[in-house]
This record gives sequence, C-alpha cells and structure tokens, in this order.
Amino acid sequence: MPEYSFLGKRSPRVDALSKATGRALYTADFSLPNMIYGKTLRSPYAHAQITRLDISKARALKGVMAVITAADEVHKSPYNPPLLAKEKVVFAGQPVAVVAAINPYIAEEALGLIEVDYEVLSPVTDAIEAMKADATIIFPDIRTNLIKGNQTGRGTIPSNISWHVEYGYGDVEAGFKNADIVLENTFRTQGVHQGYLETRSTLVDVDPVGKVTIWTDSQNAFLVRELCADFLDIPIHHVRVMPVEMGGSFGGKISQPLSPLCALLARKTGRPVKMVMTREEDFVGTNPAPATLISLKVGATKEGLLTAVSAELIWDTGAFPRESCQNASVVGLSLYRIPNLSVKLYDVVTNKTPTGNYRAPGAAEAAFAVESQIDLLSRALQMDPLEFRLKNAVSEGDHATNGTVFPRIGFKETLQKMKEHIAIRSKPEGKNRGTGVACGFWFGAAGAFAAQVNVNGNGSVTLVVGSCDLTGNRTSLAQVVAEQFGISLDKITVITGDTDTAPYGDISAGSRTTRQMSTAVYRACQEVKDQLTQLASSQLGVKSNELTFAKGQFQVVGMPEKTISLEALARISIMRSDKGPITGRGSVGGNIPAPMFSVHLAEVEVDKETGKVKVLSYTAAQDVGFAINPTLIEGQMQGAVGQGIGRALMEDYVFSQGIMQNPNFLDYRMPTAVDLPFINTLLVEVRSGIEPFGVRGVGEPPMIPVLATIANAIHSATGMRLKELPMTPETVLRAIQQR
Repeated sequence: MPEYSFLGKRSPRVDALSKATGRALYTADFSLPNMIYGKTLRSPYAHAQITRLDISKARALKGVMAVITAADEVHKSPYNPPLLAKEKVVFAGQPVAVVAAINPYIAEEALGLIEVDYEVLSPVTDAIEAMKADATIIFPDIRTNLIKGNQTGRGTIPSNISWHVEYGYGDVEAGFKNADIVLENTFRTQGVHQGYLETRSTLVDVDPVGKVTIWTDSQNAFLVRELCADFLDIPIHHVRVMPVEMGGSFGGKISQPLSPLCALLARKTGRPVKMVMTREEDFVGTNPAPATLISLKVGATKEGLLTAVSAELIWDTGAFPRESCQNASVVGLSLYRIPNLSVKLYDVVTNKTPTGNYRAPGAAEAAFAVESQIDLLSRALQMDPLEFRLKNAVSEGDHATNGTVFPRIGFKETLQKMKEHIAIRSKPEGKNRGTGVACGFWFGAAGAFAAQVNVNGNGSVTLVVGSCDLTGNRTSLAQVVAEQFGISLDKITVITGDTDTAPYGDISAGSRTTRQMSTAVYRACQEVKDQLTQLASSQLGVKSNELTFAKGQFQVVGMPEKTISLEALARISIMRSDKGPITGRGSVGGNIPAPMFSVHLAEVEVDKETGKVKVLSYTAAQDVGFAINPTLIEGQMQGAVGQGIGRALMEDYVFSQGIMQNPNFLDYRMPTAVDLPFINTLLVEVRSGIEPFGVRGVGEPPMIPVLATIANAIHSATGMRLKELPMTPETVLRAIQQR
C-alpha cells in the first residue's frame, strides 16, 4: 500500500465550522425580496373520490396570489405519481391543491376556504389483502408487470400487484431433499421514516425572461432541473438549481414533492415562492421506507452447508407503484453460496403513504429475514453463528443471485476480523443478556460524475463539483487534491456549483459518491499535472521526463538545486504563459461493482418484567476498501447503527384506516443518546481493485445488518425469536408472557 501524506488521515471536515457556528445555509434560511409563501391542502382520507373542488373563495381572499389544482399541471406525461390528486385521492396526506399568499398565515387561511367534497371509499391497507383476486382495485389502469427469468410481460386484468418477478436456478426441491434440516419462517417489517431533522423545503424565483432558479433540498441538483423543466414543459437550460446544505436525507430527499409545484406558483405569480413542510406534512407527504413481508424456506446439511433457499418477498409500496423489492432480494440473498434458489417477488400498492428510498433501500428488511434465519439454522445445528457464515460465505469468483460474478471482496476478512474481536471480549454476564451477530451486503450504485480543478495564481487550488455533499465528501475530495499536488488542505477550496456552472454530478446515493467522485477528481488532477509539467519543462529547459514532482515542487532529476514551485508556475500561467491559466477536467462513468460487506455484533439485556431491550454494546466491522478519511467513515457507521437500532426497537408508521396516527417525533419514537451505547467500529481494508485508490462505498452497509443483529441478540438473551419489527417493550413482553 502506498504511503500517503493526506489520504487515509483523520482530516477534520471542511464544513465543520460553518455548521457548528450556524453559518451554514439551508433552504429554509433563504429569502428573496417580494417573496410569497406556498401551502398545500392535503386529503384527510386514504381513499376517496373527489366529487367537488371549489377554490373560488380561496382565490378571492385578500393576499392570495394563486391557487393551483391538478387542472393547472402543465405537462403530465412523465408524472406517475401525479403531484396533485385529480378525481380521486389514494392516500391520506395526498396534495389536492396548493396556495400562494403574501404571508404563510393568509396561505393557511386560504386552505380552509377551499371546498372539497369527497365520496369516501374503503381503503386497502394490507398488502396481503390487496393481492387477493376480490380486493378493491386502487388503480383500474394498473396491470402487473411480469418478469419470469428472461421472460417479460404484462397482466391482462387490473391488479394491485404492480410488479411480480420470479427467478432462480438449480433444483430447489432436490436441494431440500438433500438437507438434514429445513426451516420455514415469515418475517414482517413496518414502514419507517428516514428521520432527517430538516423538513422538506423549496424556494423558487422566475426572472422576467422565464429563467427558473430553484433552491431546494435534494440529493441531485441535476435531477431537480430535469423534473422541473419537464413539469413546466421548458428546456432544462431554462432551469437553474442552486446548491444548499441539507439537514439529513438518507434517501428521503431523492423525490421532489415541492419543487415543481413551487416553480409553477412562482411562474403564475411572478413572485419568488417559498414552501416549507411542517413535521406532520413531512411524515404523511414524503416517502418512507416500505413495510415488508418475507417468507423463507432454507435447507442445510448437518455439516452446516446450505443446500437450497426458497423466498417470497412482498413489498407494500404504498399508494403508487414502484419497482422496489428485486434489488432487496439480490442484496439479501447474495452473501452466501446457495446451490439451489427460487425467489418470488411482489410490489403491491395500498392506500398508505407512498414509499421511497431509505439507506440501503430494501436491504435491511431482507437481511432481517435472511440473517435471522441463518442464526436459527446455526443454533439448530449447534454451530457457532460466525463459523456457519464463514463456511458459506461468498468470495471472489462466486456469483450473486442475479448472476453477477464477485470481483475481489473482503467478506471473509471482515468475518474473521469480527471473530478475532469476539475472541478478546468477555462473555455476557448477568441474567437475560445475550449477543447476536448478523451480516450485510451492498453492491453499490454507479453513475456519471465530473470534476473541474482550477489552479489559482497563488498556487492554491479550487475544486468544482456538482455532486451533493451528504456525508462529508467535500473533505475526502479535498484530501485527494492535496495528495496529488502535495499542498496543505488549507490551500484547497471545494465548491459545490449550481447546475449552470458545475460539471455534471449524478445522484448522491447508493454509496457511490466518494468512490466515483474520487476517480473523477484524480483524473482532473492528472490533467492539471500534465499542464504543469509542460510549463515546468519549458521554464527549466529540460524534457518532461527529466522532472519529478513532489510536495508542490518540480525538480530536475539529478539536479536538486534546479526546481520550480507550483506557486511560481501558477503565477506564470496567469501572467506570462502563452497557454493561459491551468485547469483540468476529469470524469467517470459506470464503474465496475465494488461490493461492500459488513458484520455486526450486539450485546443486549432484556427486562423480563417490562419487555424493554437495552443495547449494552455494539461493534460494526466493515470492508471499506481504502479509508480515505477514517473519522468520516466511522461517523457513517455509527450513525447507521443508531438508525438501525431505532428501526429494530421503536420506529413504526402506525395507521388506522390508512391514516397515520403518529406523525410527529413525540409519538413516532426515535432513539436518543440514552438509547444508544458507544458504537465500536472495525475498519477492514481490502482494496476493491478499482483505480486509483481501491475505495469502496461506506454509507449503506452499516445499516443493513442492524435489525437482524438486535433480533438475534434478543433471541440469545431470552430464547424468543421475534419475527416482526419493531421489537417494542410491548411486543417483547407479550412474547415473554405467551412463552
């Protein structure tokens, strides 16, 4: 491994001071002259026909500038789901109309003047019931999209099943016959919110010539530009999206529930419009993770080798269709060598809040089922849970369930790291205590990214990117630049540009941003270094291959006294060079996969009188490829574990007749510092093989195993196998009493 001066070091975040002092600006912090305010009227029903919608009184209210309904949407073809309900509402909280007024109080008053008559319909709130032949059909035009192996098709009758996928290989029945033990179980998870602190917000201004400028929370500014341009039916270069800081996202801010509508209000009124969701609106009007039902049948020999797996995964996608569960099945089932496999997948629409992405979408739910089942198998065979996993773990050359052949991976090394950690730990002491282990896998997304590096006249460097910084990647990218030029971090400025000025950056999601952006930045730096080398060659009167470059200085080989600094070259490039200022560009497309694996250990104590589960200690091991900044990686891992503990023990969308009953942080319980132990991290560095640094993604893998790790620890402490989340004190106590 090369010796680095800046990479692999614990450099402080470049944005730490601005965020700690409150100087960082989020969307809701921005204001413009003559700005007005937008508010949304939402359906109180989960399923109902709109028989009358009268906005005349709201429009007549003094101070109201515009009222918009579905009839005002300019370009509807790409929108599924629609932004405003038309003729029918399909979830409680669905937008029916939006209002813009000179202040938020008048806008709120105007909402109360909009008259809507509903014919309430029976809501479909359970995915299993929604799949039945006699179920109420939510969307008469939905036909099931079918994928069976290499065959694709579409159903012929209306259905609430939007996607049905089947795949597999081998002879599953023969595999079960060859097994010494076969276990069947069904596992259920509930919908959960991403839990970000900053609610959704947008500010839009439209200038006199029709240029639309947008400030909004988003994981991809270029996607916002495309969505809004399409919605307004204007070219994308007529839309400019400005970068802002984000108060958390975790996949929840990929969708844009406000920006297109806010842009339409701004265009209609000719005034800047700001829209900010309340916390309740954020719960009911955004896109939480879906509820799931996963049934597994797994066979193994007495020696602990898997022989066959049969799986059925049902995803409750809420009120609008989306293809969500196929990726979950792949990442959930691909950790182990499975000789015979059969998988059936269903995405089902119901009259509940439409779902979206949440940190490793679908993977944590799938791992909850798979890793709980693996734990049960290892206990039934009286094998150590880690040894069972080591015996079946995939390695380089094995294939994932979708046929992808694994490149170099560090799963076994990560398992071994955890095994060594467990060996030096003391065993749990005291009553009702137990430990659990579980594993997680994430392929990692790919995308298109570009970077621009500009050398300033004093030798400092400015890096311009278009990718959103959700995890501190501006710091990691600054370290890449510092390493390439041998200059200190305080001479590097990282700018996240707007969509008119920055090079393209794909969506910051899927554990791809630092992995791919580091390559784009590296390539931009190489282009700059080539230009610097040519300039240094002409200034020193030698050939380019006679120069070395280190610590910000060129030197002639064998002549240590003959040097020229980066600062001097930068000054020459601006003042005297015929080639002009030095700037470089680098880009990267879809990289080969850099699979990521994590292994977790938890120790819990269960109070058998109250059912409360206390997490006493937690350790997360993960193959990170190469840790550009270990502190940032550890923070990612610790934050993900905290979220996972919340999902395992307390978080839940509670519905009654499709209406959310707990849309606030008082009733929607999330973990606080008193609920979490110190989270120990173990970094494993098995280079991915992807140049230049062998980096792997980080953000998704530490979320994936947490749910199963906690469930397995509770089983160890009590002997009870809980198969449904969240494992609240009431749930645990009920299981204790029934047992």
